[in-house]
Amino acid sequence: MNTILITGAASGIGAATARLFHQQGWQVGLLDINHQALAALAGELGNVWHAELDVADPAAVKVALAEFCALHGGQLRLLFNSAGILQCGHFEEIELAEHARIVQINVQGTLNMIHAAFPYLKATPHAQVINMSSASGLYGVPHLASYSASKFAVRGLTEALDLEWAKYGIRVGDLMPPFVSTPMLNNQGFQAPVLRRLGVNLDASAVAQAAWAQTQSHAVHRPISLQFKLLYWSGQLTPMWLSRRIMAWLGRE
Repeated sequence: MNTILITGAASGIGAATARLFHQQGWQVGLLDINHQALAALAGELGNVWHAELDVADPAAVKVALAEFCALHGGQLRLLFNSAGILQCGHFEEIELAEHARIVQINVQGTLNMIHAAFPYLKATPHAQVINMSSASGLYGVPHLASYSASKFAVRGLTEALDLEWAKYGIRVGDLMPPFVSTPMLNNQGFQAPVLRRLGVNLDASAVAQAAWAQTQSHAVHRPISLQFKLLYWSGQLTPMWLSRRIMAWLGRE
């Protein structure tokens, strides 16, 4: 049975992914801290399993994993770590607590989910983890410093676990989109210069399609959009000093 458990499922990329996988006949589980929006989506999809969850709470994460997987013979085909937060702005003007919260949700939350999911993934043939990384995990982005740092961490975690868990037959990969038109991005009070120069050319459904493609792939990283694919692959050959100059120009105020 194909099962997928999605964090950050109430809106944006998580919700678009839930709709797509549900259409494809997968058994979908939804997790989000926004219970009202989550319940509405669950109802739209036919009252699928859902639970309010703060991914930064490891005890609650364990309970949610156990409840969902108990419905499916203790197995989990796919964990999609979509939950994440973002704060654009000058680093020194953002409260330290907000920087810490970004790391807590984007990094610790992902760690909590993967750690709790391991026994269920191990018990499932062809199991997989998909993490939400970002183009911001390729080179540090001005005015998104802590967000970039969190996505570097997710990228490193993904690479390490894909190697470490190969012996269990568990694939671990990530999605690396540039800026995506979601409520998280669209509600920012500060527009980073890099946003003005690169634009926001993706919607959540495009990232959901990439998640679907990732289920049929052994790729570790999946850059999304032609624009970022060119940057990503050229970045594998470009000297670091040139990457730095490009990012300095993109982030210049």
